[in-house]
Amino acid sequence: MSAAFSGFPPDGHGESRTQTGLLGGFAAEQLLRLCEVVELSHADATAYAQLLNDALGPVAERSLTLPPPSRSFLSDDHTPVEFSLAFLPGTGPGLRVLLEPGAGNDDLVENGRIGLDAIRTMADRWGFATDPLDRVEDLFFPTSPEGPLALWCALELRPGGVPRVKAYLNPAANGRDRIAETVGEGLARLGHRRAFDGLPPADAYPFFSVDLGDWEAPRAKVYLTHHGMSATEAGTLPRMSPHPGRERVEEFFRTAGGFPAGGAERLSGRPALTCHSFTETATGLPSGFTLHIPVRDYVRHDGQARERAVAVLRRYGIDGGWLDRALTAVTSRRLADGVGLIAYLALVHEPHRPPRVTVYVSSEAYQVRPPLQALPSHERAGAAL
Repeated sequence: MSAAFSGFPPDGHGESRTQTGLLGGFAAEQLLRLCEVVELSHADATAYAQLLNDALGPVAERSLTLPPPSRSFLSDDHTPVEFSLAFLPGTGPGLRVLLEPGAGNDDLVENGRIGLDAIRTMADRWGFATDPLDRVEDLFFPTSPEGPLALWCALELRPGGVPRVKAYLNPAANGRDRIAETVGEGLARLGHRRAFDGLPPADAYPFFSVDLGDWEAPRAKVYLTHHGMSATEAGTLPRMSPHPGRERVEEFFRTAGGFPAGGAERLSGRPALTCHSFTETATGLPSGFTLHIPVRDYVRHDGQARERAVAVLRRYGIDGGWLDRALTAVTSRRLADGVGLIAYLALVHEPHRPPRVTVYVSSEAYQVRPPLQALPSHERAGAAL
């Protein structure tokens, strides 16, 4: 267990690297400030900062003067931490943190073991069952795993100091030629025997996720990659019922991607992701749909990414000031001085709930990606935002 975190820090931001000198301290300071933005209590914020340090394990004590502990697939600069804010109209945002407990160990077997131990430590602490993870453990943690990751852990930080927990697993663990088989078997073991056949066409299946702990309706989620996708194609991908509406999905795609209304342009860089979540086992249909746009590849700098995010938030009646305060909590740099602080914009649809907007925010503990000098030709009009 890493050293106890001391509580709310002084104003650090860009100076945090020199003030703390450690990966865990840097990320925990960011988390503390984000907790303040979303109005979590001092006690909850301090507990969650300690949890982040504990879950990262030994790499939390690693000096930021050293290179990243591993080439973590979790973020572009290999920081094993990413934040996200979930926005709904009429209320403050929810705060999440995604982390890789086994970061620093490139051996996928050991990386996965560390991750499983971290989740089971949380389960013991808060008294929740890990049944969904137990049912698929041997499938996603073979003796000779392949692929870019072993296990990531996402925490939804709620008032009261007890988070909701999600485990992200690697569909390529048994080899790239068995990805579809692995995803289908994982869904079947969780009772969703008809689910895989109902998924839309995809180029890849990068993540498989299960909810653990106190969830009203625990989900199994499958993430799909779609190269060169257009707005029109995005509107055809939801399989949930009721359908979220093609026009709504296409509008979000164009706003986040920087496309003019009515255009037929495609994402020519980093691909879009969709997420299909399953809660009931009778129909085989997803209960939820999310479209993720990697906005950092389609803007010159984060100032433009922020404008696109605010445009989406306003479309759904959400005050963009929440996002501005969150970005200030994470970094003191000018948004125009880098790109990638805002990594993804996502629109989430669930039954009987209003659409939710999620903004994914990078820690940038190791590196700020410089502004892009050139964009695909179809992006230049949208970059003027």
